[in-house]
Amino acid sequence: MEQPHLRAVSRTQGNNRALKAGEVTPARYRLEFEEVPVLVQAFRRMVRGLEFDVCEMAVTTYLTAKAHGVAFTAIPVFLVRGFHHGAMVRPADRPELRPKDLAGRRVGVNRGYTVTTGVWARAILRDEYGLDLDSVTWVPSGDEHVAAYVPPPNVLPPIGAQLSGSVVAGDLTAAVLTGELAAAVGYPPDRPELAPLIPDPEAAGYAALAERGHYPINHLVVVRDELLAEHPDLAPDLFEAFAESKRRYVDQLDALPEPTAVDRMHRRVRDITGGDPLPYGLEPNRRVLEELARAAVDQHILDRAPDLDAMFAPGTRDLVG
Repeated sequence: MEQPHLRAVSRTQGNNRALKAGEVTPARYRLEFEEVPVLVQAFRRMVRGLEFDVCEMAVTTYLTAKAHGVAFTAIPVFLVRGFHHGAMVRPADRPELRPKDLAGRRVGVNRGYTVTTGVWARAILRDEYGLDLDSVTWVPSGDEHVAAYVPPPNVLPPIGAQLSGSVVAGDLTAAVLTGELAAAVGYPPDRPELAPLIPDPEAAGYAALAERGHYPINHLVVVRDELLAEHPDLAPDLFEAFAESKRRYVDQLDALPEPTAVDRMHRRVRDITGGDPLPYGLEPNRRVLEELARAAVDQHILDRAPDLDAMFAPGTRDLVG
């Protein structure tokens, strides 16, 4: 019997490279990966049109989509993690600007308000620096993947209609530099005129990991519900394939000849935690998922915290890899 072929999208990275290269395969299914150069466009196409069978997905986009009835369900494979203390920028000539100084100001958000990096960054501002997020007016640069989502009143419409005519619509970096926005979240400080809002953000991120286990998840994997219903063995089969690919990556993490910044981060996480820097499975990640769900509720993205078990496909909720 021929294996079912599944259309899949996942950006190539260390932990899925063996799977995408065909060195690891699901036992009963064949993944045919398509390359979407701008991964967030794959998120949008999946959320709005269910274009793929298996798709990497930003986790807050997933939670928002599920709350609005989109017919896909996640498996607890967490492809992308990272620290977001450095994802908040200010003008480099404003070193006196502190996180709590953002109260009553306008702050830009890269892409939509529900973008996962922005959610984590705002949670840091609230949890570590005491900023009342409702006191800030948030200015996104784009719309939401989940078109049915309605932002709270302190989130302005996107594009740049709220900015003066001197600023190109949607160019939040320029708006930060001119002072029309106090700061922006979701941007790395990749221009000399910009600086991190939080001093020494890399050290701050690792300190949060060491002190309170803060290790944000950004991306997971979703599967169309129609396929999950038709093939009860699909979800655990996919989980194991992704997990085996990840194990091969972690096993040779120290032997990589040209480690990337992400590889070096995974090494540092492993050294701090003494364990797997990319744990898959619901239980090893329940605490951080609960942290993100609380942030989504506090930021008026979700009406209530979801039942995390119900967010993952049957057959995968007890798996660890």
